[in-house]
Amino acid sequence: MRNFKLTLCYDGGRYRGWQRQGNTDNTIQARMETLLSRLLEQPVELAASGRTDAGVHARWQVCSFRADTDMECNVMLTKLRKFLPEDIGAISLEEAEPRFHARLSCREKTYVYRVWNSEAPNVFERRYLYTYPAALDEEAMRAAAALLTGTHDFGAYCSLKRMKKSAVRTLYALEIERAGEELRFTLTGDGFLYNMVRILVGTLLEVGSGQRTAESVAEALEGRDRALAGFTAPAQGLTLWEVKY
Repeated sequence: MRNFKLTLCYDGGRYRGWQRQGNTDNTIQARMETLLSRLLEQPVELAASGRTDAGVHARWQVCSFRADTDMECNVMLTKLRKFLPEDIGAISLEEAEPRFHARLSCREKTYVYRVWNSEAPNVFERRYLYTYPAALDEEAMRAAAALLTGTHDFGAYCSLKRMKKSAVRTLYALEIERAGEELRFTLTGDGFLYNMVRILVGTLLEVGSGQRTAESVAEALEGRDRALAGFTAPAQGLTLWEVKY
């Protein structure tokens, strides 16, 4: 039995997220497992570095799976690329160490959230941006972002009403950069809760538009109450950017 490391990229716009679900096969995991099982003529279970939500994209998603096969990695990769749909790409495939696991071995993830901060339409990139035309106080947003970095209980920034495990995570960096009409949020941490990035971005946009103070983000951390944080920014602006081991 061999262990494999597969790196994917995908446009999540038409999928119900990464995770396999019982009521639909329209997820990235289901599509990949079906294809790999057919190619290798055996059941294949795929683990990913993280479960992206419905509509979220990935520039660099790392997966792992085990299979009893003599097929060379380059041959398997070529066959995958031949049969994958246009919105899922296989970047690389290699044999991994026996103990490697895409999720459990992961040490750091980076997400990028893109906001189109203009009233003018961006027709060609609209599927990968969230349009938010209101004027934004970027300095207030950066001040709030500084309060969010570090190790905290991010329970207020998670959509799950009940947490089975700890909500403590370390956010190494939360950068906000402007490039013309686009505002880009780059978040790097040791792990992220369900909808955490989208809620953080939504909260910072509320700070920038004057709906809340920069200090309120820290109050939400202390209160650990979802109602104290901002709205959940739409999925299409979010991309899993990088994964490190």
